[in-house]
Amino acid sequence: MAEEMLLTKEGYDKIVAEHEELVTVRRKEVAERIKEAISYGDISENSEYDSAKNEQAELEERINKLENMMRKAKIIDESTITNDRVGIGLKVKVEEVGTGDIMEFAIVGSTEADPFEGKISNESLVGAALLGKMVNEIAEVQVPDGIVSYKVIEIWK
Repeated sequence: MAEEMLLTKEGYDKIVAEHEELVTVRRKEVAERIKEAISYGDISENSEYDSAKNEQAELEERINKLENMMRKAKIIDESTITNDRVGIGLKVKVEEVGTGDIMEFAIVGSTEADPFEGKISNESLVGAALLGKMVNEIAEVQVPDGIVSYKVIEIWK
């Protein structure tokens, strides 16, 4: 199997749901737009037709990407994960040493990462530094301005 893609069950389910939506609903909508644009006559200078064909190409590209992700997916079995050390599929509360700022992160595979939702990749600087740390251990992250240290306060599922 080519490069594995680590996903939580939730992340895998989101990919499957998006794929299902694109294949069953969006494909039909785009096909209808193409059919309607063709009915206008000459397609050589038909902007509706060109737009619909471009949308179809983008849609098919996204469907192929999702199918590839599903093939490469390695779902993290959350029942086998222990929360004694920071790992993929776990949540972690940290305190930034020096400022006292408290942050919570969910450690996920790179495909699921969404920093605005507090989901950070195991491959990101912070995520990689936190991996394997236990409660009360310090993770140091090299950033352009120097080193930022995070103390692990809590780990949970």
